[in-house]
Amino acid sequence: MIDLNDNINLPFSLQISFNKLIERYEELAKNEDPFISAKANRILKIQAANPILKEGFSKVSVLKEHEKDIEILLQDSFSEILSLNEIKTASVPYHNFIFNASKRFESIIESAGPDFELVIKNMPENDWYILGCTIIMSFCYNYNTNFKRPLYYEIPDANGILRIYKITYNADFMEIVATDKAPKLTQDDFDQLLDNFDNIDLWKEKFPPNSYISKGFVISNIFDVTEDQAISNIKTTLIGNNKRKDESFMVDFKKVFRSLLSITDLDVGFSIYNKEENTLMKVHDSSISSYLLKAQEAFKCENLFCHYSYEKILKEKTNFAISDVDKSFNLSEGASPQVSVLKEQGIKSAIFAPIAENGELLAVLELVSRTPKALNSINSNKLADVMPFILSAVKRSKRDEENLIQAIIQRECTSIHPSVKWKFERAARQFMQEEFDGVSNPTFNKISFEKVYPLFGQIDVKGSSDARNNATQKDLSLQLKMVERIIKTVYKTEKLPIFEQLLFQIGAYKKALKLDFKVDSEQRVTQFFKNEIEPLFKFQLKSKTYIKEDIEDYFSKIDGDLNVIYYYRKNYDDTISLINKNMSSLLDKKQIEAQAMYPHFFERYKTDGVEHNMYIGESITKEDSFSAIYLYNLRLWQLQVMCKMENVFYNKQHEYPIALDVASMVLVFNQPLSIRFRTDEKHFDVDGTYNARYEVVKKRVDKANIKGTSERITAKGKLTIVYSQKEDEIEYLQYIHFLQSKHQLGDEVEILELEDLQGVTGLKALRVNILYQNDSNKKEFYTYDDLMQAIKA
Repeated sequence: MIDLNDNINLPFSLQISFNKLIERYEELAKNEDPFISAKANRILKIQAANPILKEGFSKVSVLKEHEKDIEILLQDSFSEILSLNEIKTASVPYHNFIFNASKRFESIIESAGPDFELVIKNMPENDWYILGCTIIMSFCYNYNTNFKRPLYYEIPDANGILRIYKITYNADFMEIVATDKAPKLTQDDFDQLLDNFDNIDLWKEKFPPNSYISKGFVISNIFDVTEDQAISNIKTTLIGNNKRKDESFMVDFKKVFRSLLSITDLDVGFSIYNKEENTLMKVHDSSISSYLLKAQEAFKCENLFCHYSYEKILKEKTNFAISDVDKSFNLSEGASPQVSVLKEQGIKSAIFAPIAENGELLAVLELVSRTPKALNSINSNKLADVMPFILSAVKRSKRDEENLIQAIIQRECTSIHPSVKWKFERAARQFMQEEFDGVSNPTFNKISFEKVYPLFGQIDVKGSSDARNNATQKDLSLQLKMVERIIKTVYKTEKLPIFEQLLFQIGAYKKALKLDFKVDSEQRVTQFFKNEIEPLFKFQLKSKTYIKEDIEDYFSKIDGDLNVIYYYRKNYDDTISLINKNMSSLLDKKQIEAQAMYPHFFERYKTDGVEHNMYIGESITKEDSFSAIYLYNLRLWQLQVMCKMENVFYNKQHEYPIALDVASMVLVFNQPLSIRFRTDEKHFDVDGTYNARYEVVKKRVDKANIKGTSERITAKGKLTIVYSQKEDEIEYLQYIHFLQSKHQLGDEVEILELEDLQGVTGLKALRVNILYQNDSNKKEFYTYDDLMQAIKA
């Protein structure tokens, strides 16, 4: 660098000048103290011989020429006695150029290494310019904007640990002079700038570059604030919820702890305390390790600590330090669990800091190092300043975890759909207000929605009862055959009447299962196995060598939880579970698309298949936006989803343990109704006697027959649409014709009458065959607008 102003973008040009310092010595030259006066005159004499030091200069070469003279000028500011302790520099403002420094500062820079470049942190380039402008406002216009920000250096020490130094400026020896290029500013200009901090062009218009001259120098007093900054960083890191989810969280966390304790190889671990089970558990975060637990998910505390450490950490809630792991291991002869687990991991020193509140342990902070004595009971006391922040973070984390658990329980068990959540929140706020107001028996307001249109659909496994009965018969028959074979073997050796009686009973059960399987058949045969066969095999016959192997083979095939053979039934149950999982997953995924069309209430539940309820209307959205077109859209969407679910089912049928068929149905109800949340059952139901007709139909219609026949209205390979009004038939025939044109439905359309249900007559059904295809490139869903365009065409 030749000139201080090279590559500098500021509202003023920089000059080093000792004018203000000289003026101060001119005053001191008149001091009554002869020593002070003589020293001041000596400095003035040097300056008189070198007028450029007062006039000011920007050429760096001038500093070299007058190096000795400048040192004398700054002797009082840089006391030789304090030079080894104070961190101090003389420089120009807003510039990394330093022309005088204390020995302590020079030592710090030397330890940082030859490649280190000193740069002031945390000040963006534009902010430097604006800061210069605000200083001009203060120096030249006496207008104080209070734009002061703490400035820092980040300098690594000899061990590579980044240390933080705060800079405070003494600007007593600075002056700012306006040039001809400086505009005359008014109050209106200042008012405009107050509201436009980010408008750098405006600042440059009012304060053009180099329109002022900054003369003088600043003395920087620098303080090592590494520990304070480390504590602050720990606080900031722990407060930031989003930050704690970043992959870099633990990396940053280790860095600040290393700065706090000045240990380069320090690592941080963490474990959560479970009071109910008296265990330490790993945190559910892959980036956070536990050196106490090692690879275990959880560990009983009485097995994890020796008696002394158990008392210190769990009872007294005080820090426990192991300064030399190897030495402790030898002294305890490997009997201390916490020492042994550290030694296995190559750890040489450690601190375990309990995190507790009101005498209750919440977690344990684990600090470890691979350097002996690096961590010890003395420096463990430094944790006292950060533990309150860690405690707050742990409490918040536990609260977040509890909220998450409650959210999962609510979602999986008592879900409140987002479309209606607003009304529950409103009722909850009202409830809270009543409690706050001291109402003796606050009530949770009734949650209901009026004039909503219902949509119901289901994809049901055909013949599920027969399939399960068949699986049950096969399992019980197989088990009876195994028991019969063993009893026959025993009877050949021991001709006891009891064995003959058991063989007779087994034969009767086999015949009953084959010819007359009833509801209680499974229970009776299962009780026979449990009460008669199991005790006989376990206690009377197992000791007999000639039959021991057969009995062990029998028990190896018995399900440990159910105590019966669970093979064919497991295949059935697994198939139903997979069907439900796949269909529910698809339906949930497609529901996101449907909600984007128009918000509506949705719920689905699993039986031997998947059913879903939807309600759409103005009262749910609480906006003046509902139109019948959204209802038509949802009805058309529902038909397409049913077709899609059928396609996915049959395309994945080869993945299921047993082959089953499904049948799909939707129920059309063309009148709006009211629904109410039933707090005792935790779900929405229709409200009122008239609306109950809808629930009756919904529960029974899939079992109804075609009028005058014994044929079920639902059938595999077909989509059944149940309705009661002629206008519903016309509307849905339009949807069917449209989906036929899109090759989702076939040409076999039937219009059928249903047998009368209890209290419900006059139901009809449209039944149409579904087209199955495996072409993911085709457009999957069409809107009501697509339908209208197709009709107009």
